[in-house]
Amino acid sequence: MYLRLLLISSLFLIASPGFAQKGKGKGKSGGNRFAEIEAAAIAEPFVGVTADGEVEKGLYEIKSTGVGTGEVKDAAIAFLAGLSDEQRVKTKFPVDDNEWRRWANQHSLPRQGVSFEEMSEEQRQLGFALIGAGLSAKGLKTTKDIMKLNHTIAELSNREGEYGYGRWAYFITVMGEPSDTEPWGFQFDGHHCVINYFILADQVVMTPLFLGSEPVWADEGKYKGTIVLQEEQNDALAFVNSLTDTQKEKAVLKSEKDGTNSNTEAFHDNVVIPYEGLPVSEMTAEQKEAFLKLTGLWIHNLKEGHARVKMEEVEKHLDKTRFAWIGGMDDESVFYYRIHSPVVLIEFDHQRPIALDRSGVATRNHIHATVRTPNGNDYGKDLLRQHLESHPHPH
Repeated sequence: MYLRLLLISSLFLIASPGFAQKGKGKGKSGGNRFAEIEAAAIAEPFVGVTADGEVEKGLYEIKSTGVGTGEVKDAAIAFLAGLSDEQRVKTKFPVDDNEWRRWANQHSLPRQGVSFEEMSEEQRQLGFALIGAGLSAKGLKTTKDIMKLNHTIAELSNREGEYGYGRWAYFITVMGEPSDTEPWGFQFDGHHCVINYFILADQVVMTPLFLGSEPVWADEGKYKGTIVLQEEQNDALAFVNSLTDTQKEKAVLKSEKDGTNSNTEAFHDNVVIPYEGLPVSEMTAEQKEAFLKLTGLWIHNLKEGHARVKMEEVEKHLDKTRFAWIGGMDDESVFYYRIHSPVVLIEFDHQRPIALDRSGVATRNHIHATVRTPNGNDYGKDLLRQHLESHPHPH
């Protein structure tokens, strides 16, 4: 518990405007306090997000989904082939490397891999082709729009050229060798957008996934008109307002929203979150349909076939799934919501402004959202464990 409190307080300091790292740091061991925080978190053996500290067994199995992953493999091979030898060496890691866990939504984390900043235009297209091979059109557009808004925040806060800000301040690493049968994956890592994408044959796990932005919309600047995460926000507000007063009594954890309520951001791989809120089993058929649509907005950042497989998994566990809410329910309210199942955990949070002002009051113009696979399968770790138990690999 002490470690987690230390991490939370330290991350808040790092996220503050006065803590930004200057310059073009390339590695993850710079003179930034992040190195200490990261080391402390990773020294804690991976367990995964749980409801009570104990992993629920038997939720995940190695099986054929019938949905191919060859397009992602081919895109990864092409991306790696398009890099220089120096770039390729710093981009590739073993499939079980702790590089998976070294991500953060803050801008100031020194990152590994090859950045879009240093890529040629041809290499950037190969990088986007890799991401696009794994994501839906919606997921790819959201990713690109968050990158654009990271340029907007640099414009608005006079931080153009500062490490971590700007459209191209995003890195790709590849874990393992792209394969049709062996486990591998890739990570896209940068400010307000992190994608962890694990593949084993035709199974995919795309968590932890972090999506967010400050600002959420661009009123001015080079990318004026860009806006993200509005459907995920507005559909949730409509859903909570569809609940009866009795249902709201269970769903609403607090009616007053403070600055930050999310639990599953960087370096919180082992966080314990009890099931709270309204059980889906107590929803009407119409409400269940709306709940699944809301859940699907997040899952459908995956390509259609793999999103369908994941939604089928989610539906198998609906009776143990809950919906929780913090904040108001008016048209302009700020709020937090959580969808919590044995096999998926989604958090959406309106946060305090960090780079644009210091009011300390949560705003709709700063959103953080995470998607996790609880009970030990973030980064595909449970599938990888099962694979290695039946197919031992030399270290």
